[in-house]
Amino acid sequence: MERQILFTGKNAKLSHRERVLLSLQHRETDRIPLAMICSGINPPADKRFDKYLREHHGTTLQAYLDVHLDAEMLGIDTKKKLSEGFDIWGVHRSCLPNGKGGYNYNMDYRPLANAETLEDLARHVWPTVEMMDYEALATQVKKIRATTDKAIVLGNGNIFETSWYMRGFEEIFIDLATAPDFAHALFTHVADFYIEYLTCALRAIPSEIDLVFTADDIAGQEGLLMSLPMWEEFIKPHHRRLNDRIHELGAKVIYHSDGAVMEAVPGFIDMGIDVLQALQFDATAMCPETLKKLYGDRLCFEGGVSVQHTLPFGTLDDVRREVTNLISTLGKSGGYILGPSHVIQEETPAENIATMFETALNF
Repeated sequence: MERQILFTGKNAKLSHRERVLLSLQHRETDRIPLAMICSGINPPADKRFDKYLREHHGTTLQAYLDVHLDAEMLGIDTKKKLSEGFDIWGVHRSCLPNGKGGYNYNMDYRPLANAETLEDLARHVWPTVEMMDYEALATQVKKIRATTDKAIVLGNGNIFETSWYMRGFEEIFIDLATAPDFAHALFTHVADFYIEYLTCALRAIPSEIDLVFTADDIAGQEGLLMSLPMWEEFIKPHHRRLNDRIHELGAKVIYHSDGAVMEAVPGFIDMGIDVLQALQFDATAMCPETLKKLYGDRLCFEGGVSVQHTLPFGTLDDVRREVTNLISTLGKSGGYILGPSHVIQEETPAENIATMFETALNF
């Protein structure tokens, strides 16, 4: 059941969680909610921003984010430590020698790279939900609730991405075109795990998780990575199954995709997402005004501040103008959580990051 929150006007003070939940109900809040979902600040930008905050605000980066961000994202660890570099799917990642931030690795082993038949998939050792540490998750949530009132976002559920991580990026598209039965079976295996895993997680901490983060980057800078009918046949049905289960267990769905996804937004709504995340408005045909006008009555939004152009290369006025426009457009009558469109990159000036936050907080 959706929590009902009483908000008596702009002078009332909301908790972080109340602010997020009200916005997701398309209702007025005291200020625009702020979050960094599927985001962060890469070094050395985080060090420069920390220095800026110490000098100008007498606080640290972590303390500043703790005060102003309205949501916190959690994941679940395994009960037993995995071999170095491996994930639960058997994919191995090696750190790049000069890598910085959140994308400093190379996937150098894919367990299904040479699979050819349904029998190969059946023989593969798939992860089980028993591997995951739900007790530690419950402890983590209890600690958060004792120290903060933030909305909690639980990850992850990325079906297409997990599949190509195991298979290979080129290989998965060949499968879609030439081996549809194999592709269907692979996506089913992955989706079944995520459905069972999130069922266990949400049952372990009932009523505590506000949003479940799901994802699949299905677009590039100029359009979808596959035809819309192909996406609707192979991937969309599995996300619908996943979203249905999340809703049954009392949480909302926040779905991430980078790129030019405008063509797929009606399908996102049909498959049951509540919040569209990333909002890469530098990509072709991505437009906040169009998104709000066509879909704002059925969909909420998170992200949007450009990490490609405005934050790293814009002036302070450019940042103020973009943040103001996003809040005025996407945030009208609720339904918007402001944040960067992805990870803030290392060359981003501290003053621009600060201006993003200060413009939102003072809007």
